[in-house]
Amino acid sequence: MKIKILGLVAISGLAFSTVSQAENCLLDCPVSTQNGKTITRSIYTLQNNAQTKFADWIAYHITPDTISGPSRSRYWKTDPDLDAANTLEPDDYKDAYATIHTDRGHQVPLASFSNTDDWAMTNYLSNITPQSSNLNQGPWAKLENAVRSFVATGHDVYVVTGPLYENYFATLPATDKEHTIPSGYFKVVAENREDRVYASAFIMYQDAERSYNYCLSEVTVDEVESRSGISFMPLLPSNDNFEVKGSVGGLSSELGCN
Repeated sequence: MKIKILGLVAISGLAFSTVSQAENCLLDCPVSTQNGKTITRSIYTLQNNAQTKFADWIAYHITPDTISGPSRSRYWKTDPDLDAANTLEPDDYKDAYATIHTDRGHQVPLASFSNTDDWAMTNYLSNITPQSSNLNQGPWAKLENAVRSFVATGHDVYVVTGPLYENYFATLPATDKEHTIPSGYFKVVAENREDRVYASAFIMYQDAERSYNYCLSEVTVDEVESRSGISFMPLLPSNDNFEVKGSVGGLSSELGCN
């Protein structure tokens, strides 16, 4: 049985504090094989990678109270909590759309926190990657919309998203900073409902067509862990691992996939 009590996760009679991770992670924040700086904010927790210049993972908790706010501005800012050498600046994205056809893609969607005081933190470049315009505006956006539509029905979900580096995609044309643009992305969506965890995971690639059906990209959480080197929900009891991480379909219907 898995229950949350006053900011603690209780499992089999043992309590583990999650206060240091705010309320952004379900059953503790991810554990990565990469070394990086972890930053916890009111609306997300991320691990920054100084070599790639992008976050290895970003975890966030969406509720009916965080969505459906007013229209917000998309202005870009270097993360104030990172050394300038370890992240990108707004000018580094100059001419990216014209030359490699990428957007400044939010990993934590602005729309998922538009009804919070800290929505502008989603515009920090530690939360941004050069994401193919077709992917960003097509299936990736549709999956994010599906998550919010589910949340709007009265649910709250935990999401972890991040990059995959499995082949070369492109290089930003206007920066001399060493960086690596992701070849694809993962998203793990989980809900703790009636003392049970339900989860669905997705992997999409930078060459995805705008019309691509995101439902076709669903994989097991185990596959995402294997390919990303990241362990999700590390406090999940081992006897729940196969049901939650080893099978497809935990939240498929809730996210618009039959």
